Amino acid sequence: MGANEYCMPTEWRIKGDIREVYDVCSNFKDYQRWWPDVYLDIQTAGTDRETGNEVYAILSKGKLPYKLRWRSCKTAENAPYSLSLKASGDLAGHGTWKFEQDGEYVNVRFDWYVNAERLLLKLLSPVLKPIFRSNHYWAMEKGLESLERELIRRRGAAAG
Repeated sequence: MGANEYCMPTEWRIKGDIREVYDVCSNFKDYQRWWPDVYLDIQTAGTDRETGNEVYAILSKGKLPYKLRWRSCKTAENAPYSLSLKASGDLAGHGTWKFEQDGEYVNVRFDWYVNAERLLLKLLSPVLKPIFRSNHYWAMEKGLESLERELIRRRGAAAG
C-alpha cells in the first residue's frame, strides 16, 4: 500500500430499521444537513458519464484544520442492503456501505478505500498517516452521533 493510500473500515450498530437507516445514508445530498460537523457543502455537479448517476461536489472536514474538496457519485445500489460510491478530487477511490438488520438494530459497515490526492496530504502521508486516519475515524464517530439524532428527528416528525 502506498503512503497516500488508505483503507479505513468503519462499523456502526444503531437501533432502528434497515430501511430508515439506508434511506438516510443513501441520500448524499442531505449529509450536509444531518452530518454538519463533517459535510460543510454539497452541491449537485452534473451526471457521471460511466454510471449516469448524479455527481455531488463536496466540501468536507474532519477535526484537523483542513478541508477537502471532492466529488462523489453512486456506482451500485442494492437497497436497503448495500450502496457503493466513487470519489475523485482531494480524495480518490471508492467506498461501500453495507446494512444488515439484526433484531432491533442495524449493523452498518462502511469500507473506504481512497488515495489522498490533495498535495499537502499526499506529501505528508508517509509521516502523518496515523493522524490522517484518526481524523477520518473522528469524522465517522461524528457520523454515528449525527445519524442517531437524525433517526430520532425523523421518528418525531412521523409521529407528530
